[in-house]
Amino acid sequence: MPTGRIKWYDAEKGFGFITGDDNSDVFVHVTALPDGALPRPNSRVEYGVAEGRRGLQALQVRILDPLPSVAEGARKDPDDMAAILEDLIRMLDGVSGQLRRGRYPDERHAQRVSAVLRAVANDLEVSEN
Repeated sequence: MPTGRIKWYDAEKGFGFITGDDNSDVFVHVTALPDGALPRPNSRVEYGVAEGRRGLQALQVRILDPLPSVAEGARKDPDDMAAILEDLIRMLDGVSGQLRRGRYPDERHAQRVSAVLRAVANDLEVSEN
């Protein structure tokens, strides 16, 4: 499977691009990501690839960078949490816009947003003992 790095990813729009190790640009859609994943720029990934109407498209993306440990009593770096919260705010702004137009998000998107909210809440509740 090819590998590369996340070039950029917009959680609100649900897509972004991967720069492959061969310097190819590969489109990545939210449906190709693991549930609840919010890839960060420069995260190493492994992915399947297919030729789409507009070029290469990633399939079944797997994030290779180790996820931060959430050992009991450990807290994330405040700068990292600030970035996570900013991404979450953008995601919630998208949901808010849909609700203002009288529509709930589709089930898959709602589940993804719920999973992210739970994860952020858990990270914020970790005690400093």
